[in-house]
Amino acid sequence: MTTTTLKQDYKERIIPALMKEFSYTTVMQAPKLKKIVLNQGLGMATADKKIIDTAIVEMTAIAGQKAIATYSKKDISNFKLRKKMPIGVCVTLRGDRMYEFLERLVRVALPRIRDFKGIESKLDGRGNYTLGITEQIIFPEINIDTINKILGMNITFVTSANTDEEGFALLREFGLPFKKTN
Repeated sequence: MTTTTLKQDYKERIIPALMKEFSYTTVMQAPKLKKIVLNQGLGMATADKKIIDTAIVEMTAIAGQKAIATYSKKDISNFKLRKKMPIGVCVTLRGDRMYEFLERLVRVALPRIRDFKGIESKLDGRGNYTLGITEQIIFPEINIDTINKILGMNITFVTSANTDEEGFALLREFGLPFKKTN
């Protein structure tokens, strides 16, 4: 597997830029992207079991890594939910696959969103960011003709940043198109 251009870009351009911006004394202080987690909650899977299987196939195609089903932790009668029922799909990407996915997300998938004006710049307080996507069809790996239900997903970027400012600067340098704040 070859190293992606984003991984080299991180080492050659992003680390020096962050060191200058936050006046770090050593390269090890610069925040890095630890992992990217793709998560799809499928509450309607309680009625139709095939939804989980198709979601696993789609998520595996998008991530380039096998997706796993997530299971409920307790019974909730109002939602017709039993303990250990499959209710979602999840993939955790690290290393080269993480950088490859990030590159495809920034360069191919996000520009395909209709009326796209940028993503919100609200981080979680610890330098991590979660991006909500309403349609899985923005990814070129998904064949629109085989889709029977449009599903959304959450993409969480977990960083080693200590503050939101550091995490925001890191993700901005990676090319995430944040909305301009006035």
